[in-house]
Parts: sequence; C-alpha cells; structure tokens
Amino acid sequence: MRAVNTVPVHLSVIIPVYNEAGRIKKCLKSLSAFLESEDYSWEVVVCNDGSTDTTSQIVRQISEQNVRVRILDLVHQGKGAAVRQGMLHAVGELRILCDADFSMPVEQISRLLDGAASSDVVIASRELQDSRRFNEPSKRHFMGRVFNFITRLLVLPGINDSQCGFKLFKENCVSTLFEELNVDGFAFDVEVLVKARIKGFSILEVPIDWYYFEGSKVRLIRDTVYMFWDLLKISFKYRIIHIFNGH
Repeated sequence: MRAVNTVPVHLSVIIPVYNEAGRIKKCLKSLSAFLESEDYSWEVVVCNDGSTDTTSQIVRQISEQNVRVRILDLVHQGKGAAVRQGMLHAVGELRILCDADFSMPVEQISRLLDGAASSDVVIASRELQDSRRFNEPSKRHFMGRVFNFITRLLVLPGINDSQCGFKLFKENCVSTLFEELNVDGFAFDVEVLVKARIKGFSILEVPIDWYYFEGSKVRLIRDTVYMFWDLLKISFKYRIIHIFNGH
C-alpha cells in the first residue's frame, strides 16, 4: 500500500468494491473527471473487499497514473468492514462513502458537500419530496421501503432512507463512528447512524436523483433477511446501552 500523502486533503471519496472489474474503471474515470474540475484537494480510496476477479489489478493500474487514487486490499469480510477500513485510512477533512455503481450521478456529490456546512453527517436520500428514482424494480423498491419503515420504528425515527450508499462524514466524527462496529454487512449504515445519534452528531438528509443499474451485489431475499437480523442486533445492543446510561 502506498504511503499516505501528508498534504492536507479536503475530500476523501471511499468506494467499497467486491468483484467490480466490469465497472470500476468507468467509475473511477467519471469520478476523477468530476473531482479534477473542482477547486479543492481530494483523494479516492478504493476498499477492495477480497475480490476474486481483476478489480485490484485495474485499480492499481489507475493509481499508477493518478497518485490521488489508492487501494486497500482487504480480506473479504463484507461491505461494512471494507467501509470501516476506508474511512479510518482516509485523510480528508470530509469523507464521502460512494457505491461503485454510482447510482447517484457523480455531480450530486456537491449536494452532500453543501450539507456539510450545517451538519456532521450528511446522507443522500431517495425518499424525500425532491428525490427522484429511476428504473428501480418494484419488488426491490418495496423491500427497501419495508426495511426503512422498520428501521425508523426500531432505532432511527425521523430518518427516511438509511440505506442509500452515499453518505458524508466530517473528520471529527469518523473515529467515534467507525472504530468499533458490530455489523460487517449491508446494515452497517444503520449502526453508524444510531451511533451518530447517541454521540450527538447532527444528521442531515438531502434529496438526490438515483438510478437503478443491473449488477447490484445485494441478493434481494438472502441479504434482506441478514439485514433484518442485523437490525434486531443493533436495536438490542443500543437499547441496552441506553438503559445502562440511565436514559
């Protein structure tokens, strides 16, 4: 792994990947083109969650051409574990989590950055009045709405969309939120947001345009079951903490 640049970085973009050889090159090309048009310093941290295809080789070739792109090659443990490592290894004052498929148009990173002027955590939302969704299968949309409803009911009242894969965290809250996570899978977002609430960090949802693309790594039935199980574990753990803290 290349040594981290000591020059101050304004924005880190963290991208967890698992077997993304088919689209990671296009993703990094469009992301780099957008960031190079901005007037702030930046880096991209690709967190390779033990891919068995050529994802790592492709990213390494790109990083040789652009020193602001680097890769963390990790043992396969799940998306949450990969994001955790990426957030802790990044050096930006602002750190944005982005899915590799970039279902949110890259230019809308600016919406998250604007939100950082007033909040510690900014999350992209597909469920606000000004949000727009495109091409999503009805079954997938329904399952997502059910999960978000139960999440609001159990642990995150007031959060409309905890699972959109685009979130911003300020540097001052990263270690508190990511150093200790119990969920390694897709529901890690919920645990991070619950911790942010408990620690008193402000959370802002911003509307985005969101596009469904084929090739999602989410296996609708199996992963949804795992996510509900993780949600119950999160609810139990943080309710116990709440009780023992005397609240």
